[in-house]
Amino acid sequence: MTDVLIVGSGPTGLTLACDLTLRGIAVRILDRRSGPHRESRGKGLNPSSLEVFDRIGAAEPMSAVGTRGLALRKYFDGEHIKDSPSGDGLLIGQWQVEEVLRARLADLGVQVEYEAGVAGISQDADGVSARLADGRLVHAGYLAGCDGGRSTIRQLLGIPFEGHTEEADTMVLGDVTAAGLSRDHWHQWFTSDGGGIMLCPMPRTETFQLQGSPELDAQGQPLPPSLEGFQRLFDRHARVPGIRLADPTWMSTWRVNVRMAARMREGRAFLAGDAAHVHPIAGGLGMNSGILDATALGRSLAAALAGPAGAGVLDAYEAERLPAAAALLADTAERHQRVVAAVREPGRGTEVGRN
Repeated sequence: MTDVLIVGSGPTGLTLACDLTLRGIAVRILDRRSGPHRESRGKGLNPSSLEVFDRIGAAEPMSAVGTRGLALRKYFDGEHIKDSPSGDGLLIGQWQVEEVLRARLADLGVQVEYEAGVAGISQDADGVSARLADGRLVHAGYLAGCDGGRSTIRQLLGIPFEGHTEEADTMVLGDVTAAGLSRDHWHQWFTSDGGGIMLCPMPRTETFQLQGSPELDAQGQPLPPSLEGFQRLFDRHARVPGIRLADPTWMSTWRVNVRMAARMREGRAFLAGDAAHVHPIAGGLGMNSGILDATALGRSLAAALAGPAGAGVLDAYEAERLPAAAALLADTAERHQRVVAAVREPGRGTEVGRN
């Protein structure tokens, strides 16, 4: 029987799968999607995550893909004001992180199983059974829900997701090309009316990740993201003639979400990453906090599987990571407010959310 069934193959689930497999623990990793995505999403790894990846043998290929030291170029009302350092992390798209981790997991003999959504969960004293959407049953000693902010596993376990979500979209996002725009900086254009747009060159690609203020309709409601809308935002805030945005491969919206699971364990089932907590993006801590969850959960599951005396260590995971999640939500909410205020001042930008 599989020791641990992991649901979700984002950075959290893949890190957990690599960690456990290296410990000699039998895992299966399922994903409801049809295959890997190529969306930039979270785009930075901090030193603590790189330490984790070094331990599981993935840090070197991550560094080969990512970029360090990309300066933040700040503009205000169309004028270049100053450049700021970007910090000591690694700039790398989330899809690239997942690609490296999938390759590492494959080296260890494990493949992600796609089109394997979970529709039901049951458990007893001996293990967990997951009923898949196609009717198959998968049995394991333990289950880890690493399936994102809209976690099916969290819902099936009946765990409340406490907190608040702002009604209006705060930002539009996407991956686009911008021929003629320098790829030597993370461009951050802000305007005196409080709006703005940012274009960050994603390493080893021709794309930029776009983040911008949403357009509003006549009733003041945010319009859905579109390439035409992206171009209008760029023309309004960047004011750089001749640059045409093109080839959108991802378009999305983001709103402030400050929520955490009431608990991270239900019997033999656990939550980690965005399935357990979501928070403002200021500071770029989302992907990194999930990686830390995976490390702590791997440690607890390995200890429990080592022998009968280890069962009590399962409580240690929630005892460690639930308070950490609460602190993270408070911290990132405060960082977000700092960034919102800072971008109204010439020469200031997202760097104020780093510390």
